[in-house]
Amino acid sequence: MFRRREPVPFAFVAEADAFRSNITPPPRERAGAGRIVGRTLVGLTVVAGLAGSLLFGVPALEPSESPGHSQQSQADGR
Repeated sequence: MFRRREPVPFAFVAEADAFRSNITPPPRERAGAGRIVGRTLVGLTVVAGLAGSLLFGVPALEPSESPGHSQQSQADGR
């Protein structure tokens, strides 16, 4: 009886090197112009969203230095 050198669950790894298929996969479908334009628009939308969030988010994170907004809280003596 034929004995394998490897345990049964990993025997397919040893046999995969010797296996050759005579079937070639079908060629990949080329993306049409509409699909390329769609992917480009989605990419530009994502980049514009990130740039917009930075544009509006960075000033909101900076501490305000206007005299009307005081950072110190003073307790009333009432």
